[in-house]
Amino acid sequence: MTTTSVAQIAVLAGDGVGPEIMTAALAVLKTVSQDQFQYQLQAVPFGGIAIDQCGEPLPATTLATCQASDAVLLAAVGGPKWDQAPQRPEAGLLALRQALNLFANIRPTRITEANQHYSPLKLAAPVDFVIFRELTSGIYFGQPRTFSSEMAVDTMRYQREEIARIARLAFQFATTRSQHVTLVDKANVLASSRLWRQVVAAIAAEFPAVTYDTKYVDATAMQLIAHPEQFDVILTANLFGDILSDEAAEITGSLGTIPSISQGSQGPALYEPIHGSAPDIAGQSRANPIAMIRSVALMLAHSFKRTDLANEITTAIDAVMAAGIVTPDLGGSATTTAVTAAIINHIQESREVYATDHV
Repeated sequence: MTTTSVAQIAVLAGDGVGPEIMTAALAVLKTVSQDQFQYQLQAVPFGGIAIDQCGEPLPATTLATCQASDAVLLAAVGGPKWDQAPQRPEAGLLALRQALNLFANIRPTRITEANQHYSPLKLAAPVDFVIFRELTSGIYFGQPRTFSSEMAVDTMRYQREEIARIARLAFQFATTRSQHVTLVDKANVLASSRLWRQVVAAIAAEFPAVTYDTKYVDATAMQLIAHPEQFDVILTANLFGDILSDEAAEITGSLGTIPSISQGSQGPALYEPIHGSAPDIAGQSRANPIAMIRSVALMLAHSFKRTDLANEITTAIDAVMAAGIVTPDLGGSATTTAVTAAIINHIQESREVYATDHV
């Protein structure tokens, strides 16, 4: 996309609290964009709502819209309503990742000094690290896979190129941060982890300015609690990344604050909060919109190179959280609508102050 063209954004509100938090995020996007960023939204059914409307979780028209877009925003998918459906809503997400070749899941964990009191940890310093999780291979997809009452088999399978492509992304990303990559594996036990070490070491040699080290996954799980401030970019396989990224989210105080990117080597990236659809609170304005709003900020920064607008959003979120305007998952009493309004107000007021100071 050129700087003069209109950004095409596919909007997948999905299920449960998805429509509420998507409405909140799009309101913030509208506020921060104004005449500074031109975009067009295309809302399409996805997940459970798509099953109800179209009979499948990822209709062909939805996939075509995503493939033709510059970025995809997804809110939430799934719910008990579809537990007995021929296809579960989550199958649509797996199919979308595969169709868009989204092999890297990128989850930032950031705890500023102003917001440390929300963390269950006693932190010695602010925390700012990113987990790069391989998304389309490993034990979740490996064959053979068998199950019986007497035996079950899962296969952890990786090819060299699957490791190399996400490793290169992680090292490239590290050059824009503190230039430190930690590979997390279980190379003392697993053959697949030994291949990861071999391949990632070769990629690391291409980035001499980036510090590279390795840790076992069990040690990393402990260090994320004891000293999370030591990490910058964590690179890991699908299974380990799934577990560690949820652990990392919890040290912020709530899953409701963490966004993510799913990215391939080309084509649109997918931006979504890491929490679920929370059907038990859907429609009650109790859902935390911050992860979805941060997903919009990530989209602006990474797909459209508008870090200026992304920084306005994250600064406003930090200020609102510091002021204690938060939803019940963070111990507050504010509604989804109230948190969103506070973020929008902070953006608007900050711009007014800036304009007055620069008259």
